Amino acid sequence: MPAVTVENPLTLPRVAASADAVARPVLAVTTAPSGFEGEGFPVRRAFAGINYKYLDPFIMMDQMGEVDYQPGEPKGTPWHPHRGFETVTYIIDGTFVHQDSNGGGGTITNGDTQWMTAGSGLLHIEAPPEALVMSGGLFHGLQLWVNLPAADKMKDPRYQDIRGGQVKLLTTADGGALLRVIAGELDGHDGPGVTHTPITMVHATVRPGAELTLPWREEFNGLAYVLAGRGTVGADRRPVHTGQTAVFGAGSSLTVRADETQDSNTPDLEVVLLGGRPIREPMAHYGPFVMNTRDELQQAFEDFQAGRLGVIPGERIPHT
Repeated sequence: MPAVTVENPLTLPRVAASADAVARPVLAVTTAPSGFEGEGFPVRRAFAGINYKYLDPFIMMDQMGEVDYQPGEPKGTPWHPHRGFETVTYIIDGTFVHQDSNGGGGTITNGDTQWMTAGSGLLHIEAPPEALVMSGGLFHGLQLWVNLPAADKMKDPRYQDIRGGQVKLLTTADGGALLRVIAGELDGHDGPGVTHTPITMVHATVRPGAELTLPWREEFNGLAYVLAGRGTVGADRRPVHTGQTAVFGAGSSLTVRADETQDSNTPDLEVVLLGGRPIREPMAHYGPFVMNTRDELQQAFEDFQAGRLGVIPGERIPHT
């Protein structure tokens, strides 16, 4: 980790919060419980225990791995439906192949992101390629769910395959952090991801002892999830470590600092920074469906059972 990097960050554009920026306080630090997803790959539930009012428009995020599979061990997900939101799969190490009932699909690997707007609905599958299953190997990634406003929930599905080389690379004034802007805008620099709901998604690598204080849109919420390493968040330096999420309050800048000493297998602090404009609409969430009302959830389930969200390629009857 990470897959997308540069030898000398000082060659990149630099970002910094203005001197009069209002520092966001840290409201809470939570620890992600571990579990299993799909066919049994290990995950950390990054947002477990956080009140939705601080997450909106984000719904959930799983850290997949980091795991070094033995031959025959790599796992994926079975066919499953989605409706009413966007799924963001960011692969840091390893390879995933994805396919859907609309004929879409592709391969994402080392630093790539697959941004799927489920919208009105489809069936979807993600799995490691056969070669990786046979050989085993390192696998590490994230899956983030982003809500859609009611007006966009029934839009046609859409894919964005964002290659690692397309992300906007930035650094801090002293070059102590490498910032990968995957989607949204940071200090006037745009990432490649196009979103229905205005958000910013950044993967930052912070060198030991380095600090980053970034401008952050005041109308956005602010979250920081630690993929690996140890450090602090906020002006009062609240400690954080691997698998923890920091929830920031109101303000126009946020601060993350890496500890001077990191573990031998984690040379830097790796953190995902998220912000978005809250949708502030009722949310009804059950399994793979995220709608506004219970009636809409029931309709989504009935549409899935009737095959109206698509049919698994090769099958002649709806998937039930």
